[in-house]
Amino acid sequence: MNTAEPIQPGAEASTGGSWLTTLDRNEKRTLAASFSGYAVDAFDYYTLPLVTPILLAMWGMSKTEVGFIGTATLVASALGGWLAGILADRYGRVRILQLTILVFAIFTFACGLAQTPEQLLIARTLQGLGFGGEWAVGSVLIAEMIRPAYRGKAVGLVQSSWAVGWGAAVLVSMALFSFLPPEISWRVMFLLGLLPAVLIVFIRRSIHDPEIYVQTRAAIARGERSGNFLAIFKPGILGTTVLASLLFTGMQGGYYAIGVWLPTFLKNERHLTVLGSGGYQFMFIAGAFLGYLCGAYLSDRLGRRLAFILFAIGAGTLVYAYTLLPITDAMMLMLGFPLGFFMSGIFSGAGAFLAELFPNELRGSGQGFCYNFGRGIGATFPALVGVLSDRMQLSLGTSIGVCAAVAYAMVVVVALCLPETRGRDLHQN
Repeated sequence: MNTAEPIQPGAEASTGGSWLTTLDRNEKRTLAASFSGYAVDAFDYYTLPLVTPILLAMWGMSKTEVGFIGTATLVASALGGWLAGILADRYGRVRILQLTILVFAIFTFACGLAQTPEQLLIARTLQGLGFGGEWAVGSVLIAEMIRPAYRGKAVGLVQSSWAVGWGAAVLVSMALFSFLPPEISWRVMFLLGLLPAVLIVFIRRSIHDPEIYVQTRAAIARGERSGNFLAIFKPGILGTTVLASLLFTGMQGGYYAIGVWLPTFLKNERHLTVLGSGGYQFMFIAGAFLGYLCGAYLSDRLGRRLAFILFAIGAGTLVYAYTLLPITDAMMLMLGFPLGFFMSGIFSGAGAFLAELFPNELRGSGQGFCYNFGRGIGATFPALVGVLSDRMQLSLGTSIGVCAAVAYAMVVVVALCLPETRGRDLHQN
């Protein structure tokens, strides 16, 4: 079992950049499994945005229809995340993590077999159940397994794998779209989603539930703690649940407003080729990767709340410039890096913050609900962008900018209302 000493500001400085080398075998294996799981989660998720231009042309779909599929996926992922959190509290982190990976791998593959937009909607919605559940369970597993001094950085490192999976998806799509005809390439993108199921073998052989979870389940069995997931809505905890849910609504609403529509915005409004838009996306992704790592460091150094506020202000400002100002393609290329930095880095402290907000017996349920409630409401933003663009005759860039600005303003306001939790000892929760 890991020692659990509260972090002191600057305490990590003595280890320099070697904190990864100080982790024990269980911590390293858990970190590797969570990193890999979230990376393939990102690959599967970004398949739809990347093939959207093909679907618009090949199936004659409207932007509203595509936005609805994106929203349905995110709503399903919200339900899947909360359900996975509840099941992880009851049946174990590792067992449910394997289940979520299996679900999103199978139904991503099924998307590649769809013959109509309706079939794609069904398969993508079911894929969302596993997509949402993987983060909910994996982030709890990391927060409980890694010692407090490194919790923020470890969770942030796992978050950075989102950029890795996203980048891999862009690379694969560029290769497929260059060498295969459109009617085949988009299907192959989805069919590759079955490969992450191999990760389950590694998890089954190498990872076990954290000791803190085992002890908590034993306490519940003795009647010393309550394991009822509905307790997150009881007085004393309800306020935290509501505020945390609103915080993540803002974060994810802003992120999805541009993330879902970025490839289409670059191709249809900026008139970039597949290879040209790929270059812009890689600037965004490179910024995202660095943002996750810096956000993790700042979350431990400055505290969770201040880090959220700084990144929200930066993201909101840059989304406005990227989508609403009359900038040149060269300026857009340069702005892609800081935009990705702030939009993604804001999530680095998310898993650690939620884990520290809720007591041990409700951690999976609370974390799964709040993050995924935010995802569910934030999921309406891609659809809202499509509706503003189609029905109110706003440009796609304007629609993205307006929705993102509202979302990030929400983050700043709500973060000021929540407590600071940096370094909280989970064994005392």
